[in-house]
Amino acid sequence: MHNKRIRVHSDEVTKATRDALERRHVTIDDIAEIVYTMQSPYNEGLTIEHCVQSVERVLDKREVQHAVLVGIELDELAEKRLLSAPLQAIIESDEGLFGVDETLALGAVFTYGSIAVTTFGHLDKQKIGIIEKLDTKAGESVNTFLDDLVGSIAACAASRLAHRMRDLEEEGETFADIPPNELGPSPKANTEI
Repeated sequence: MHNKRIRVHSDEVTKATRDALERRHVTIDDIAEIVYTMQSPYNEGLTIEHCVQSVERVLDKREVQHAVLVGIELDELAEKRLLSAPLQAIIESDEGLFGVDETLALGAVFTYGSIAVTTFGHLDKQKIGIIEKLDTKAGESVNTFLDDLVGSIAACAASRLAHRMRDLEEEGETFADIPPNELGPSPKANTEI
C-alpha cells in the first residue's frame, strides 16, 4: 500500500544511516582516510579534518543515505540467511557477475559528477583502506554491498574536495587557508553539494 502522507523525517534517515555504518564497524574516519589518500597529493594544505567534514557532508545527502540503508539491510539479511534462493547464495558469496552492489553505489555517486564516477571505479578496483578489509572479510560477515557503498561515499567526498580546490585556486587560496568546518555540514537551508 502506498501512502504519500507517511513521511520519514530527514533527521531520522540521517541517524539511521550513521547507525547502520557504525553497526557494520565503519567510521567516518575510516572513509576520510580513503579520501585523504586519494586527494592529498593534489590539494595543498588538505588535512584529514577537511576530509572528515567532506564525508560528513556527503552522508547528509538523501541519495547516499538511501543507498547505504538498502545495501546494508541486504548484507544483514544475507548474514541471517533470510533471502530467497538463489539471491541468498549470490549475495553471500559476492558473486563476480553480480553487479547490483556496484549499481546501487554508483547511483549515489552520480550526484557528484564525473570525477566521483571515475574515483569510484578506481576505488572499486584498488580497494583502498577499509574497502579492502570489507571486501576480503572472511567468516560470517557479508559485505557485498558495504564495500562498494564505502567506496561510493569516499568517491563523493573526494569529488567535493576536488571541486572546492578549483574554487580555492581561483581565489588564490589552498585548503591551508580555510578551516575544515567550512566543508562540513551546513545549515539545512543550504543545498550546496
